[in-house]
Amino acid sequence: MIRLTGISKHYVAAGRAVPALEDVDLEIRAGEILGIIGSSGAGKSTLVRLINLLERPSGGEIFIGEERTTALTGRDLRNLRRRIGMVFQHFNLLNARTVAANVAFPLQLAGERDRKVIAARVAQLLERVGLADQADKYPRQLSGGQKQRVGIARALACSPRILLCDEATSALDPQTTRSVLDLLQELNRELGLTIVLITHEMDVIRQSCDRVAVIDGGRIVEEGPVSRVFLHPSHPATLRLVREAEHGGGGADTGQAHGRAGPLFRLTFLGETAHRPVLGRIAAETGIDYAILAGRVGHIRQTPYAQLTVALVGGNVAAAIGRLTTAGIEVERLGGQVPAGEALHAVA
Repeated sequence: MIRLTGISKHYVAAGRAVPALEDVDLEIRAGEILGIIGSSGAGKSTLVRLINLLERPSGGEIFIGEERTTALTGRDLRNLRRRIGMVFQHFNLLNARTVAANVAFPLQLAGERDRKVIAARVAQLLERVGLADQADKYPRQLSGGQKQRVGIARALACSPRILLCDEATSALDPQTTRSVLDLLQELNRELGLTIVLITHEMDVIRQSCDRVAVIDGGRIVEEGPVSRVFLHPSHPATLRLVREAEHGGGGADTGQAHGRAGPLFRLTFLGETAHRPVLGRIAAETGIDYAILAGRVGHIRQTPYAQLTVALVGGNVAAAIGRLTTAGIEVERLGGQVPAGEALHAVA
């Protein structure tokens, strides 16, 4: 487990201290994929660089397991960094080296001199990232997605237990992003890697992470399971990121019925309930009518979800809400609560 307690980071500019992070507390569980998301300048890249001490905190402590890493220097610090791989936004490959030589470089820096050992490890890693046939090529001959796969193989060369990904997909097209995220999830499952994924895109979080921490103005403003934070954001910064991911679609509710009579509700279907015709069945049973005013459907990792904003009119609304809840659907009243037993009717 990685634990940051009371972390602050200040830079000096024009003779004064400029805060990048303030009073950050964060726990990253062993074997999980944690996403850290925020807008440009929020402090997320600074935060991830503190984990392997490429940046040193101005205050606070960092622990990996029981080890207080902020106290490490010299050889102990170098050993720590070998246990933490890092994947960069712009690949940072050595253009004068072949793909195989790029992947071999960390092993050489770590002191490995046996060429057969290096060659075997490089071949294993290139096979794992799907580039076994690209070993003798140079970075300029590769696509962006291939370059990032080389970067991932290089980050894994010294068998780290932690992988830090700083905007690792932001330079890639959507299809390539999907394939790289799939690869990271496979490595997480197969190797038990703890992955910290920095991004400004909520879709990357939704597709790949177990939990998410939202950073805004140098502070963690919201964190939790991706399903909760994505479907029920509570901080304005999170809501803004979700809205951007939805491209201004039905992801945000205004609480206005757009001219429809009846109260507004947000219905959240998660898992197998997303595939069941529950709403129509319960509407028929309770005599309500409904109008879908906004909605979104998709997957959070492999879990399907649907979230609808509906106006319910006529029939027994309270009974319908009870049956929806019993069916495993989360029901939120937008702009108030429905009194128990209240029956609402359409207005002509």
